[in-house]
Amino acid sequence: MENIKQSGDVLFILLGAIMVLAMHAGFAFLELGTVRKKNQVNALVKILVDFAVSTLVYFMLGYTVAYGTHFFTGAEALAAKNGYELVKFFFLLTFAAAIPAIVSGGIAERARFGPQLMATAVIVGLIYPAFEGVAWNQGLGLQAWLKAQFGAEFHDFAGSVVVHAVGGWIGLAAVLLLGPRMNRYRKDGAISAHPPSSIPFLALGAWVLTAGWFGFNVMSAQTLDKISGLVAVNSLMAMAGGTLVAVLMGRNDPGFAYNGPLAGLVAVCAGSDLMHPYGALVVGGVAGFIFVRMFTLTQNRWKIDDVLGVWPLHGLCGAWGGIAAGIFGSHALGGLGGVSLASQLLGTLLGVAWAFGGGFLVYGVIKNLSGLRLSQEQEFEGADLSLHKIGSTPDREVSW
Repeated sequence: MENIKQSGDVLFILLGAIMVLAMHAGFAFLELGTVRKKNQVNALVKILVDFAVSTLVYFMLGYTVAYGTHFFTGAEALAAKNGYELVKFFFLLTFAAAIPAIVSGGIAERARFGPQLMATAVIVGLIYPAFEGVAWNQGLGLQAWLKAQFGAEFHDFAGSVVVHAVGGWIGLAAVLLLGPRMNRYRKDGAISAHPPSSIPFLALGAWVLTAGWFGFNVMSAQTLDKISGLVAVNSLMAMAGGTLVAVLMGRNDPGFAYNGPLAGLVAVCAGSDLMHPYGALVVGGVAGFIFVRMFTLTQNRWKIDDVLGVWPLHGLCGAWGGIAAGIFGSHALGGLGGVSLASQLLGTLLGVAWAFGGGFLVYGVIKNLSGLRLSQEQEFEGADLSLHKIGSTPDREVSW
């Protein structure tokens, strides 16, 4: 029976890893549909190559930083317990690789390819797993201190803060260091609009992300005996709440409509195993409001050219999710309890500060050493032709 349980756990977490791996196709198509046509190929290539770099770095370094476990041993040891530790690495890798995928959307259309890969290696190898180890592996004793002070540890079941807020705040640092796209904010005060290049691809990306998110959240249990249907239904309710509020706030704009469910899902990750479904609905609705309102402010008033709105979507909605777990996870609001609002606030603030500071450090050093940005000529021509020597839809067929 023990062997059957081990095999079941391996299959369970492997399926979760595959579902979250599929979400990276969602990241790619969401970015492809949002950027201008001349940058679509670059969006597709970045997400794939970032994932490959993340795989190597997290396997060799990042997983060890977070969990103290390394793979520099014989295959016989790695295959123990049906290889559970290996597939657990695979599952957590897909979370780690989401960080550069998130950042990619913010810095789209003007970032150089090589320097972004360098940043990916440092972020996935050191910056992200350092906080991951603190939140999910009792690193530095922070969780024990929070429990002693406030009666509960910082709770982040599926990564509202550990993954999304960290990715969003690193992305904000990168966006600020890069500056806006050429001619986005003109000297006369006017703003050049860059509408999405393909609503169907944007929608496809959002749907793929939404479907995969049920692996992201539910499979965060990591073993079959800990699976909970509450997580699945809370994710569903938060998705619905985020969608409806974003459509209402965004006046039927399809870009807001398809980012609304993602905002709700980002926010519900942390407390999806604790909240009542009605609480999850409210959490998702508030996240939809946060995304639409803050995306509009960053783009139009503050003139921060965050192309896909990764800071409002992941950074702010993720932080809201960390705090919301301490509110709606409580017994008073129908949750399962065992959380402290003070611990949630402190854990969320620590994650935000670490990500924003780490993002500024990594991208600031790379900017000074090699530069982050395409030249004006390359940006004008588009990253597709400048970097990859082909567009997404060539104007004519080549005659051989």
